[in-house]
Amino acid sequence: MLTRLLRTFSSSPPLHIDLVHGGKTFRIMLKRTPKARRFTLRVRAATRDIVMTMPARGSLKAACEFAERYAGWIDARLAKLPQKTAFVAGSIIPLRGIDHCICHCPGLRRTVWIEQNINPDIAAPMLLCVSGETAHVYRRILDYLKRQARTDLEAAVTHHTRAIGKTATKLTLRDQASRWGSCSSSGSLNFSWRLILAPAYVLDYLAAHEVAHLVHMDHSPRFWNVTRTLVPDFQRAELWLKTHGSKLHAYGTLQA
Repeated sequence: MLTRLLRTFSSSPPLHIDLVHGGKTFRIMLKRTPKARRFTLRVRAATRDIVMTMPARGSLKAACEFAERYAGWIDARLAKLPQKTAFVAGSIIPLRGIDHCICHCPGLRRTVWIEQNINPDIAAPMLLCVSGETAHVYRRILDYLKRQARTDLEAAVTHHTRAIGKTATKLTLRDQASRWGSCSSSGSLNFSWRLILAPAYVLDYLAAHEVAHLVHMDHSPRFWNVTRTLVPDFQRAELWLKTHGSKLHAYGTLQA
């Protein structure tokens, strides 16, 4: 199977290389890191891109040779990524872990609402109905999901902060590619809005996880003791995220 370097973009230093393998072109972003001792490749599910971490003094020739050796691996990993699902009529998306089919109802005056599905031809137990013009469906669904995420996360954070006698200074929603949540030293909590797509116990665990950081800004045994106090079976949520978390990034677009 043909594998070759297509071209190299030579800014200083190079930002990426393009590789052709089996008729496909893979763009590989280059990340020089002083602490890196060897070349490594990573296919990121959230952004659907390829990143090569390399030593600060690593040569471009060595990077190209490394990429060529692992072209088959790159191809296989990309093929395993979940298919993207757009926020359009007929798409089935999870909400709190339950499948909902997006149903466009242009003639109604409501915005977004949920109904029980009674149509046996639709493979989802619930309908996520949205009114208005077709061009507005995506934005209305996205805004609705973000509002639901904020409502659920604010309730979970309030519950867990009260349990440990702490206060969060701020709650922010983002579309983070590498983290589901974070906690700053000032007590500001950040979460991915995509947690509303996961089962409710997963969102609750992530809220508890970041609240526990209000006590210990690390992942020490003391931190996990606090987390366990808030969510005794937190391993269940961790396992779900490890198994299914990457699929949450396949819904909608990351730029939203």
